[in-house]
Amino acid sequence: MTYEEPPRPERRWIQGVRPVWLPALALAFLQVAGSSVAGRHQPERVALDPLGYALLLAGPALLLARRRHPVAVAAGTSAVTLAYVALGYPYGPVFASLVVSWFSAVVAGHRRAVLVVASVVAACHVLVGQWLYRWLPPSGDSRTTWGQLSAAAAWLLAVLAAAELFRVRRERIVRERRERAEAERRRVGEERLRIARELHDVLAHSISVINVQAGVALALMDERPEQARTALVTIKAASKEALGEVRQVLSTLRAPGEAPRSPAPGLDRLPELVEQATAAGLAAEVSVEGDRVPLPPGADLAAFRIVQEALTNIVRHSGARSARIGLRYLPGCVEVRVDDDGPAVTGGESGGGNGLVGMRERAAALGGTIETGPRPDGGFRVLARLPHSVPSTGAGTPADDSAGTLAPAAEERP
Repeated sequence: MTYEEPPRPERRWIQGVRPVWLPALALAFLQVAGSSVAGRHQPERVALDPLGYALLLAGPALLLARRRHPVAVAAGTSAVTLAYVALGYPYGPVFASLVVSWFSAVVAGHRRAVLVVASVVAACHVLVGQWLYRWLPPSGDSRTTWGQLSAAAAWLLAVLAAAELFRVRRERIVRERRERAEAERRRVGEERLRIARELHDVLAHSISVINVQAGVALALMDERPEQARTALVTIKAASKEALGEVRQVLSTLRAPGEAPRSPAPGLDRLPELVEQATAAGLAAEVSVEGDRVPLPPGADLAAFRIVQEALTNIVRHSGARSARIGLRYLPGCVEVRVDDDGPAVTGGESGGGNGLVGMRERAAALGGTIETGPRPDGGFRVLARLPHSVPSTGAGTPADDSAGTLAPAAEERP
């Protein structure tokens, strides 16, 4: 597990949202300094006076409230800019506050309101340039041509189009980040489910063997100590194997992304399951039909766990002392079958586990099927069909055995 140092307080504005006053301060300096310099080259315009400087500072001041009231700020900066132009002050970067306020309002989702404000600004600009210029400073000003009005309208449309493109791009980035975060949460949940399923299969099988052998040891401790000793040896071996498998599963929590130190179990370890079942008093026979084909890691692990869980259920929930394991290699899939002759044990603890649910999840994650239930002639059957090829999924890979969702209700054999 890695420790990530939290951001320092002095860097909070760099890593997060910038302070709202920073752009406003920069725009205030730009508009005042830029307009002062531009006024020297526009002698026909009105020289800047206290009212002109106040209008230049009013726009940036209004931007301080653009995050809380974007539409009102857009309308206010538009009114200030129109007043500055209508009073005949020099042209310059006075339009910067207008552009920033429109951008902020459009990005905040108020596109229609900004369109209304822009329409009013355009109409007022036409009104001033075509009619009111006679009574407004500077004196002797001429009528604005339609070419100039068209250029101003095109400039306004360009600002609105750029703001809309920026809004769309920002929303796409936010959506992609949200989708990545959801995929990561889903991956973490699936990994937890996989680890829980592995722990259930390992512990249920091993503890069932230990429980049976402990009962045998207690019953034979006084009369047949040698057989009791054999049972204790079996308990030691089963507990050692369980600890090894639990350590292997939990190692993924301590070092995520690293390869396991030992390979995941598969059908090549089927003889070990048979030996453990025999030590628990269950005679298991294995039959194989068809030519063996190598299975993908996910399918090999799923087949092993299904057989392991089926034998565990027989030991815990059935009165049968024998089981038959059948492997049948068919074109495109492998068929795993586990039968016992029953009958089901009554009055015992069921454990309330998720054994049969876990079997179905493993098979479904690989695109396979599983059937469980009583046989017509008595006993119980588990029949799984797992494909040779692994289907691809968007959330996880079946080789990791991480697909599927835990069913709400636990299910065990009757």
